[in-house]
Amino acid sequence: MIKQYFQDLNLEFKNYDLKKFTLDAMAGLTVTAVALPLALAFGVSSGAGAPSGIISAIVAGLIMGVLAGASYQVSGPTGTMIAILATVYATHGTEGILITGFLSGILLLIVSIFRFGKLVSFIPAPVITGFTSGIAIIIALGQIDNFFGTVSYGKTNVEKLLSYAELGFKPNMYAVLIGLLVMAIMIFWPKKWNAKIPSSLAGLIIILAVNRIADLPVMLVGEIPSTIFLESRLSLGSISIGKVLSLISPALSIAVLCMIESLLCGASAGKIKNQPLNADRELIAQGVGNILIPFLGGIPASAVLARTSIALKSGGQTRIVSIVQSLGLLFSMLFLGKFISRIPMSALASVLIITAWRMNEWNEIKFIFGKRFGRAIIEFTITMAATVLFDLTIAILMGVFLGMMMFIIKDNELRIDVSPVDLKRIKGHEFSMDHMNTKIIYLTGPLFFITREKLKSLVAHAEDTENIIISMRAVTTIDESAVSEFKEIVSKILKNNTNVLFCGIQPSVKEMLDRSGLTELVGNDLFFWDAIEALKNLEIIEIAAEK
Repeated sequence: MIKQYFQDLNLEFKNYDLKKFTLDAMAGLTVTAVALPLALAFGVSSGAGAPSGIISAIVAGLIMGVLAGASYQVSGPTGTMIAILATVYATHGTEGILITGFLSGILLLIVSIFRFGKLVSFIPAPVITGFTSGIAIIIALGQIDNFFGTVSYGKTNVEKLLSYAELGFKPNMYAVLIGLLVMAIMIFWPKKWNAKIPSSLAGLIIILAVNRIADLPVMLVGEIPSTIFLESRLSLGSISIGKVLSLISPALSIAVLCMIESLLCGASAGKIKNQPLNADRELIAQGVGNILIPFLGGIPASAVLARTSIALKSGGQTRIVSIVQSLGLLFSMLFLGKFISRIPMSALASVLIITAWRMNEWNEIKFIFGKRFGRAIIEFTITMAATVLFDLTIAILMGVFLGMMMFIIKDNELRIDVSPVDLKRIKGHEFSMDHMNTKIIYLTGPLFFITREKLKSLVAHAEDTENIIISMRAVTTIDESAVSEFKEIVSKILKNNTNVLFCGIQPSVKEMLDRSGLTELVGNDLFFWDAIEALKNLEIIEIAAEK
């Protein structure tokens, strides 16, 4: 894998010149402008603080960018993880966030070693869309205090909302006005300007100028240290078995999120650049990055589609874009900290609320509900609700399980169609009998424990007829429960003096019938390739009986 990595690097930087470097540098600075306000907002919202968000973006851009599974991946802290990290912070503080990030990195390395990344493809699209929307709701709810300048308590958003009944809800109107102004700027900022100055950055700059003049009584981001080694950073001595056991669940959620977001980002961006993502290498990059980030005090990170697509649209050529982005963020932290520290919290809250709104995959949601795909709507709704009310890992498992069950129940139904014999429709064959006392029963779908009950209707279909031909060409599988039930049903039909013939049986199904004793019960000579052969054999039996 290491040899292949360097071979890919040589190919990536083949014919690399000043022109391509200039494109990379400009794209990297553009991504910096987008990443800075988001890194600040995600750091504050997680509970670890704005510096943790910036450190995460810096280290992720360097480590994950250099080791990435493709030239275009840009990594950093993401909104999808904030809901989990905020919950961890409420219980375990900043140290809990750092240990959680460290553990998630180890889990990602394990996933990459065993090549479990492909499991992402088994998660239905409505489930992914549902938990993305659920996370967006959690992020928005988590910004109520910052946006309104209010105070609440509780570990979950629900508990915080309920606490207003005791503490009262008294908004700081200055904070609200700042928040609304940032929202208005982000919503109405012209697209042609957005290419040069992102709306989120423009909103923060304008608010900084306003607050510099007015000096409004609102909460601010606070001190930004001029060092990449934060005071609150992970040390190996702080990790204990007890802490690992208490934080393994959120770490698993972070790892799953990182895996999903990074691989989906690679799949989507890969289509733009027409370059496939090396999934296993990408997960190694994410694992290594998330192991190292906590030792500098940063929150977990993953590849981010928004920043990656901006890098590509800005003319980015190689992974130098990610490195330039990190250097830009490092410069901002070291030399612009006094300005960043003066940003009102309500301004960052507005950035996150708008980001949460834009996180929703609105085209996919419109498609699901517009086309009225019932199963997809249920998967989306259940997953979204579970994400808001429960743990994200539980939400994903619930969504996948629900999707599987609905597929099994709906798409694996056994259909039984009964048809009298119509010789007029059989051309090219001559029959000596009219077969008025013969029915053909067509079975379509799998025969297994869920569908076996429906087989009992065969007894009623076989009444008042001398012969039935059971066509099973559309039956691809049969399990032990169904074959046992099938044998009992055929035995009842034979006891009622009705002849039973089979046709069109798949080899794997025939093997199960043989092993169950059903073939011996009916007689192996009564299994045919198609219904025409079965009908002709019936005529031979009738003629023999008459003689």
